[in-house]
Amino acid sequence: MASHRRPKQPSRARVTVLTTAAAAAVAISSQAANAAPSEKPSKDEVKAKVDKLYEEAEQATEKYNGAKEKQEKLQKEISTIQDNVARGQEDLNELRDSMGLAAAAQYRTGSIDSSVQLFLSSDPDDYLDKASTMDQLSAQQVESLKKVQEKQRELAQQRAEASEKLKDLASTRTELGKKKKQVQGKLAEAQKLLNTLTAAEKAALAAEEQRASRSAADRVDLGNTGSASGRAMAAFQAAQSQIGKPYVYGATGTASYDCSGLTSWAYAQAGVSIPRTSQAQANAGTHLSMSELKVGDLVIFYSDLHHVGFYAGNGQVLHAPRSGTVVRYESINNMPFQFGVRI
Repeated sequence: MASHRRPKQPSRARVTVLTTAAAAAVAISSQAANAAPSEKPSKDEVKAKVDKLYEEAEQATEKYNGAKEKQEKLQKEISTIQDNVARGQEDLNELRDSMGLAAAAQYRTGSIDSSVQLFLSSDPDDYLDKASTMDQLSAQQVESLKKVQEKQRELAQQRAEASEKLKDLASTRTELGKKKKQVQGKLAEAQKLLNTLTAAEKAALAAEEQRASRSAADRVDLGNTGSASGRAMAAFQAAQSQIGKPYVYGATGTASYDCSGLTSWAYAQAGVSIPRTSQAQANAGTHLSMSELKVGDLVIFYSDLHHVGFYAGNGQVLHAPRSGTVVRYESINNMPFQFGVRI
């Protein structure tokens, strides 16, 4: 016979817990549905972050430039040493050949000098020490052996020097690769931020920069400002001819430039060789206060000296600012001024 007992009812406490949990879930869902989406950063906030990234990229760029310059210098030095070693080896071979000819001549006469026999052995250095004391060599033979010894020592020293420089070159190339990745990483991050802006916001930023550049150009008054020297003015005029060229890290012209690439290229056009990096250019001449600046003087910015431009007169500079910009005029107050440099 089937049981007709009533099913067990849930306790009042359990009903209360379930009801409370359900109500909480509904409330959370309602809050999530009604919550405002995270606010998109404003155009100015994006610009501030991008400017910071570009500054960090330029810091890495000048370190990249330094590593690249060191690499090129090492390559030239290694090439010179290797050329010297090759010539030295030829000289050594000639000395040995001359000694060999002497031995051959003595062999034909049936009287090979004991000194020549010992020289052709595996340890001529030891032989020379012994033979000199034994007075077994003629003055000419002693001189020839000394030349061989000197050439051998010279070649050994040059080979050791080349070996060290090759190690340094490998290390420099590794450093160069790291700096390049740092620059590229900062630029990619900046571009990612810029891509969050609308077309209208990007256009507005570009318009602001163009207005600032035109305003700076209008303030330049070369007629009322003397130049540091004829060559400084020639360098400045060379830089002026590049206005509008894009900034590209590591570039030295003439299609594009970075900050120190522009200044080093421009001074080269005036017949003056200055270092490649902004930090090295900072120590390439006499330091100046802002009030002492004249057109053509270099202007160094930031505490780590990672940016350089030309003083253009009336509180303006001509420089290659950063990625995404072109060679242009700007106010000297746009960046933290450190000092001027008169080449």
